[in-house]
Amino acid sequence: MRLTPFVLCFTFSLLGCSANSPPELTPVLAAIGQRLDLAQSVAVHKWDNALAVEAPARELQVLQQVHASAPDYGLTPERATAFFADQIEANKMIQYGFIDRWTALGKRPPQQPRDLANELRPRLDMLQSTLLHELGRLDRLPIKDCPRKRADALARYANDPLRHLAMVRATAQLCAPHSS
Repeated sequence: MRLTPFVLCFTFSLLGCSANSPPELTPVLAAIGQRLDLAQSVAVHKWDNALAVEAPARELQVLQQVHASAPDYGLTPERATAFFADQIEANKMIQYGFIDRWTALGKRPPQQPRDLANELRPRLDMLQSTLLHELGRLDRLPIKDCPRKRADALARYANDPLRHLAMVRATAQLCAPHSS
């Protein structure tokens, strides 16, 4: 069954679908957005616990998981790992941005801290599967003029420069040529 652009936009309306979101990119952009939404909570945890944004051991663990599971999604390990490295870097951009703002203010905004190990990481792991699924689906679609469609879709974040740059970073290789 082929979904129309209207149905896809309706389905993803809560995730920020706009008229200029091409339907073939909407699901992967929505999943990327969900992952970036968790960055503020991760930043709160790191701020409250005086932890560095950089977490090389965790990043390596995630990339190893992605590398190992890539074939399950019809992806080469190299494609999946490169794409996911972009997700990690985009998430860190958001974290650095929030921590910089809070440092300038001398405090973070009131927000209930969320448990990194038992709440946030399991959610990030679930989104990892979703992102790999959507990347595999996207790679099987012929998308004419993908870079322009990607840029047009990301333009909706122009009113939030940090979010826009993070989305640009997260999708840097989305339209890159790949081999399966």
